[in-house]
Amino acid sequence: MELRDSTILITGGTSGIGLEFVKQLWQQGVADIIITGRDLGKLENAKKQYPNVHTFQSDVSKIEDIEKLYQEVTKQFPALNIVINNAGIMRNIDLQDITMDLENITREIDVNLSGTIRMVQQFLPHLKEKDSAAIVNVSSGLAFVPFPLSPVYSAAKAGVHAYTRILRLQLKRTKVKIFELAPPGTNTELMDNFEGLVDEKQNMNVDKMVSAAIHGILKNKLEIKPGVAKVLKFMSRVAPNFILNFMDKSMDKAKAKLVSL
Repeated sequence: MELRDSTILITGGTSGIGLEFVKQLWQQGVADIIITGRDLGKLENAKKQYPNVHTFQSDVSKIEDIEKLYQEVTKQFPALNIVINNAGIMRNIDLQDITMDLENITREIDVNLSGTIRMVQQFLPHLKEKDSAAIVNVSSGLAFVPFPLSPVYSAAKAGVHAYTRILRLQLKRTKVKIFELAPPGTNTELMDNFEGLVDEKQNMNVDKMVSAAIHGILKNKLEIKPGVAKVLKFMSRVAPNFILNFMDKSMDKAKAKLVSL
């Protein structure tokens, strides 16, 4: 997949993986980079770091925001040919917590899964008109082995993985390439809710992760599983219960250690 002279839209582009994509895509000679985010302050900070980036305040969990984003972006940037569905949230959730209301419990579904599906549905007709186009859906290594502390996030990312596979099949006779990026644990703000519960030394540096992602896209590797993500997919096939129980025991030990401090 050629990235030079492309016009790329990145959801959730104000921090973490999304912002690192901005940094490294400029080095590939991308013509225009458009980022979205919910937080206006973070959008402004991203603009200060990368003055050439184009910013739009938009929440992928809101249908009206996606519709508005489509109208504005395709009008201002008709050459748009790549969409990276990166927006996501990850929380530490105890399913026995009775204070979690029904609207709040599905927040990761609304952003990570529904947001991805709706973005694709909205932008696909435009992308199909291009001679060369791509959709990059960011799932997770946890799509293969769920994380005991993040049940809804794990379910959402497993949904992204399944959806992306079928999307690729249905678009096989079009010019739109469908990539799935499944990052392992990565050193970003997303992991702040798990301080002391996971070994940060095991996380992949965000620059290396995004570099591997871009290399995969350039090489037309449709399923990109950097670092430990490849191991998680393998283990999900050969020993799914073993790896899940191992993770659960590790979490119990980490929780006990935090309580004793």
